[in-house]
Amino acid sequence: MTTDSLTREDVAKHNSEDDLWFIVDHKVYDVSDFIDAHPGGSVVLEQVAGQDATQAFYNLHRHEVLQQYSKLCIGIIEGEKPEVIELQPGDLSQVPYAEPSWLAPQYKSPYFTESHHRLRKAMRKFVEIHTKPEAQEKEKTGEFISQELIDKMANANVLAMRMGPGKHLHNRTLLDGAMDGKEFDYFSDLIISQELVRANARGFQDGNMAGMTISLSAVIAWANDEELKQRVAEEVLSGKKKMCLAITEAFAGSDVAGLRTTAELSEDGQHYIVRGTKKWITNGMFSDYFVTGCKTKKGFSVLLVEKTEDVEVKLIKTSYSTAAATTYVEFNNVKVPVKNLLGEEDKGFTVIMSNFNHERWMMACMVSRWSRTVVEECLKWAHQRIVFGKPLISQPVIRQKLARMISLVEASQAWLEQITYQMNHMSYKDQAKNLSGPIGLLKTFATRSAHEIADDATNIFGGRGLTQTGMGNIVEMFHRTYKFDAILGGAEEVLADLGVRQAMRFMPNAKL
Repeated sequence: MTTDSLTREDVAKHNSEDDLWFIVDHKVYDVSDFIDAHPGGSVVLEQVAGQDATQAFYNLHRHEVLQQYSKLCIGIIEGEKPEVIELQPGDLSQVPYAEPSWLAPQYKSPYFTESHHRLRKAMRKFVEIHTKPEAQEKEKTGEFISQELIDKMANANVLAMRMGPGKHLHNRTLLDGAMDGKEFDYFSDLIISQELVRANARGFQDGNMAGMTISLSAVIAWANDEELKQRVAEEVLSGKKKMCLAITEAFAGSDVAGLRTTAELSEDGQHYIVRGTKKWITNGMFSDYFVTGCKTKKGFSVLLVEKTEDVEVKLIKTSYSTAAATTYVEFNNVKVPVKNLLGEEDKGFTVIMSNFNHERWMMACMVSRWSRTVVEECLKWAHQRIVFGKPLISQPVIRQKLARMISLVEASQAWLEQITYQMNHMSYKDQAKNLSGPIGLLKTFATRSAHEIADDATNIFGGRGLTQTGMGNIVEMFHRTYKFDAILGGAEEVLADLGVRQAMRFMPNAKL
């Protein structure tokens, strides 16, 4: 890009197919050599030859297209300055409601400290510089996450932060000093989860070590063998090994008690022999360890199964990208040392249910951030899209849709922060006792909100909201993939029922 000063009269002279300039946001672009390569054909460009094409451009393209083709910019109109805001890595959006209120300079929060703000900025920079480019590419190709990105996350302690607060973070410097590991709390955890979402690639989002976040937690909390716990945690948090949670089967999803995979003790009592199948296992294709739910003699148990030739994996194609590595797993009489038992034999239900809390809370964090991103997209689009000679935002029906979407996003975030505060002041055991129901209801509310937001956003964008590229690509992805959050980690109906049943347990003998 050059910064030559040009006049509008200069631009008007270049108005032919072989010599074509136009203006967008006070910048001059020479597309004479690009016209044949233009995805929309030459006619669209010829229609704005020698003219100010700002309105036409933003009716058809995202601003990032200009950034992608910045080399075509040959100057700026004399005496004028670009008006469209260009954010740098780590910057906050200035669009109303695009950020949660604790990040808005005019608002205060009782929950977040200066160290939280430093962590947010550092994590956003990391995602925008390192994660997003790969996420966008691999969401399209379906390839799995690279070892290079995993290593970067391990070195910055992003992998360790995704496990939530705990001793595993002590003596670690997070994101080059943004926060000390001992300061990391559940609000920090919330920040990491929500910033990761901003790569805007739903399949890759789960492919980005989501399996680790819901499986290593069970090892850290429930492993009976200390050496095993330390070894696996070190291998996984350093990025050398990968792991996943293998609970769901074709026979049983939310009905964990209906699992058919079995684990029988060997004759010498030294091993469990695991046989059965698992389905829809996130990250299973590249995992070295599988935290696996099994039927045992008198109940249900959880085992850490290491990948061997007796563990077979097959890729499953779903509504989002295969970058998620969604997997069908077959255990063919796999020998698992008895020391790999997590928790007590036949009492694995407690292990899985308590482990679900952090997973469901984390999903609520992420789908709430996705919903907010979609609101930002709709606010931008409604202001720049011209319909019947007026901006789309001038239509009362559009403002009503936006009002509902904003209300749902703000309510989800407020409830999320309130529960996060409780998590900061409860032990792991007390969280399992007191927050399983509220977290289940929170996730259900967040995903039902996402359902409404996805529906309204698609209508606001029209045909663009159904197109995987261009102006509505984020809205299209959200509408196609938000149901993953409604089903994974416990279906909405199951979690809503859990919330009410937990309330029933604490119900006093009160009468009207």
